[in-house]
Amino acid sequence: MNTLETVIKERRSALKFLPEVKISTEELDEMFNLVKYAPSCFNLQHTHYIVINEPELLDKAYEASYKQYKVKSASAAILVLGDTQAHKEAGRLYEGMMHLGILSKQEYDHMVADTIEFYEQRGDSFLHDEAIRNASLSAMQFMLIAQDKGWNTCPMIGFDSDQMMELLQVPDRYVPAMLIAIGKEDQSKLRTRGYRKPVREFVSYNHI
Repeated sequence: MNTLETVIKERRSALKFLPEVKISTEELDEMFNLVKYAPSCFNLQHTHYIVINEPELLDKAYEASYKQYKVKSASAAILVLGDTQAHKEAGRLYEGMMHLGILSKQEYDHMVADTIEFYEQRGDSFLHDEAIRNASLSAMQFMLIAQDKGWNTCPMIGFDSDQMMELLQVPDRYVPAMLIAIGKEDQSKLRTRGYRKPVREFVSYNHI
């Protein structure tokens, strides 16, 4: 059984995958059932995933990713989206706590109103950043879960966002955080892991 430390140390960005390996919907859903426990601000669960695993669509995603072989050889490519309008779902997301008696109707109304106001007062730039921020938290959790389940991943920003959004018919409320290629890594020519800074180069206490 993997420990968390093992999973963290063994996860690395795969540069190419074994092209004939398939990943099932059941396996992906098992991972996503754990991903849903990732933290999100105000529990708004901003992240939406689009799994691209149909061969024809994956070929188009490969084109939109500047023909990077990791996408061509992957079992699936997953577009990670952040919802800039997630705060508008607060009422639906919080009502369970009211029905369970955790919140009174007054507390529920106050919580929903406060959440919506918090987001809408801060403008479009904040909404965009918040969508990316929360989607990135979720995506990291997905990659660690995938590693624990025996799959390899590579987070990517090297793709044409407009082309990908059009290809997958994504509504304007979503912004792309990253693309994740997933599959079984081709380990025939593994590259040495890149330099990692020692702790004192990237951690400060109380001042920078």
